[in-house]
Amino acid sequence: MSWLIDRFADLHGWLFETVVAPPLYWLDLSDWLEDAFTATEIALVGLLQIALAWLLIRPLELWRPVAAPVAGDRRRVRDDVLYTLLERLGLVSLALFLVFSPAQAAVLAMLHERGIVPEPIEQLVPWLQNRPTVTFLVYLLAFDFVGYLVHRGQHAVGWWWQLHALHHSQTRMTLWSDDRNHALDIVLRRAITAVVALAIGVPPEQFITLVLVSRLIESLSHANARLRFGWLGERVLVSPRFHRRHHAIDESGEARGVNFAVLFPVWDLLFATADLSRDYPGTGIASEAGMAPYRTGMFGQQAVGIRRMLARLTMRAAQPASN
Repeated sequence: MSWLIDRFADLHGWLFETVVAPPLYWLDLSDWLEDAFTATEIALVGLLQIALAWLLIRPLELWRPVAAPVAGDRRRVRDDVLYTLLERLGLVSLALFLVFSPAQAAVLAMLHERGIVPEPIEQLVPWLQNRPTVTFLVYLLAFDFVGYLVHRGQHAVGWWWQLHALHHSQTRMTLWSDDRNHALDIVLRRAITAVVALAIGVPPEQFITLVLVSRLIESLSHANARLRFGWLGERVLVSPRFHRRHHAIDESGEARGVNFAVLFPVWDLLFATADLSRDYPGTGIASEAGMAPYRTGMFGQQAVGIRRMLARLTMRAAQPASN
């Protein structure tokens, strides 16, 4: 693990020093060097994610697809590819970083002034010191549990579902579908993740690896691949079949659902939301007649989510309070 982190740091440093920094100096924009260094890291992680997903997961889709290509698939998948490029190459992440970085710095300063300094979990559990692989797995489990709870909230909270519905509107799931999300939905999830990372003191180098591993598994879980992991494997790691049940047309309503786990099905097993059926159902949202509102391209889809969220909030605000 440390070897991988070191090689990534070397590549990051070389790319920044030879490609990114010189134009900034030439344009007299040296004040942006720190932000550019972060942006370079985000983009490099994204490139690795996309390359690994294409090399490892795309062959599975070609080998054993759940659904063969039909007319209109190229257009439906094109939006998901665009979402993936914007998200993983860092344009969305960079925008969120520039927005939240001052707020995060202010929160950290406030905590330090009050003597509250979040410590890495290795300090709280000394046994984990000098055991980086075990520590990484602990962080991964912690983040995955938070991801499970957030996912339950995305389906249970009415106005939040209006945003998350965009993710479930895809009837042609592929490895690219993981990043088909509403911008506000991303903001909410990232804010929660940032708070958790701050609270448990995740080191930056661990966070990079957490993102790389988790996003690769998430891409696999959305793949158009007829793939199961066997009786035991289906209970250890989220497979394309396991997650497809979550996207099934008859299971995607805001009031109910199954298989919310992001990486590890243990949370669904513990909280009785697991469905281990062996079929590969169609995907989409049964309550959306014709799915027409989501066939408007990326910007139209974002607008639909905003309108529906506001309509839901307005409806709740207009309801009389119960005695």
